[in-house]
Amino acid sequence: MRILHVETGRHLYGGAYQVLRLLKGLSALGVENILCAPKDSAIAREAAPYATLNMLSLSGELDPRLPMGLWRAVRRWKPHLLHVHSRRGADWWGGVVAARTQTPAVVTRRVDNPEHPLAARLKYGLYRRVIGISSAIVRVLQSEGIRAEKIRCVPSCIEPDRFQAPYDKRDLLRELGLPEGSRLIGTVAQLIARKGHERLIAVAPAICARHPDVYFCFFGRGPLRDRLQQIAEARKISQRIHFAGFRSDMDRIFPCLDLLVHPATLEGLGVCLLEAAAAGVPIVASKAGGIPEVVRHGLNGLLVDPHSPAELQSAVLWMLNHPEEARLMGAQGADLVRAHFSPQAMVQGNLRVYEEILGGS
Repeated sequence: MRILHVETGRHLYGGAYQVLRLLKGLSALGVENILCAPKDSAIAREAAPYATLNMLSLSGELDPRLPMGLWRAVRRWKPHLLHVHSRRGADWWGGVVAARTQTPAVVTRRVDNPEHPLAARLKYGLYRRVIGISSAIVRVLQSEGIRAEKIRCVPSCIEPDRFQAPYDKRDLLRELGLPEGSRLIGTVAQLIARKGHERLIAVAPAICARHPDVYFCFFGRGPLRDRLQQIAEARKISQRIHFAGFRSDMDRIFPCLDLLVHPATLEGLGVCLLEAAAAGVPIVASKAGGIPEVVRHGLNGLLVDPHSPAELQSAVLWMLNHPEEARLMGAQGADLVRAHFSPQAMVQGNLRVYEEILGGS
């Protein structure tokens, strides 16, 4: 079986990380993988042991050279199936190229923000199957008019063992310039509006007033960096919020966190939630999108209304006020991830979809 994968993300987190895990698992099963990716992308550097690389010269996901690059790749490699993992142009052009070359194709959707039903039906009509990474995304697809028999749910995965070698927390605190003995509340997400950083900053003063040893660390990059810094300064809380940027060593940082807070309003599933759970970190997160499929209220975290700052503040304070209960939630989260979000389950789920398509079912 020869699969041509398309992933246009440049950084190795979120969807690109999932594609790398998939390539690794499929390769071990004897599947021949071809990867179309930007030549300067992180996944291109990491995927060489598991896939033949077909590099694309792209200035961005909307680069007009993308369709021609995909066309040439399909003509060159003659794959049995095309699997598109990216949005923002790749999902459209991948389907068009597949249709024009009569190549069976599948697309994975990772986000739960709705699309116009007409556009969704046109785009996904080009594919044999549409994979949603959570039940929440499956429901969005169905609400857009995509037939249920065309949709499959294959949840994302992580490798839990990666999160068992933490840094010494004292060393991490020194590196971040934070006082010894600080409790760390982490948020791991792009600095964009739907991830909810501004709502967390809004309740941070009340939390810090009750817990002087608490510091917030925002891990990630994005266009709202300066704005969020200004908001923190205006609320006189900037000394308690650390913008840590993108870190490639989050597997060693996660176990040092006392709490992960994820106040997103839209989220397909949330790989950072899986990673935090695998590291044994309790979670406070929004009841939005696919988040409740990872964060089970009262089991490994607390869920809050994404539009209620009062609920967010109350949940964070409860975790800080009940450290033993929070630690128990963290341990239960690690068990949950191992049972339901393993790489083996994700690889087998995708492979079943391939076999359905190529078997004509």
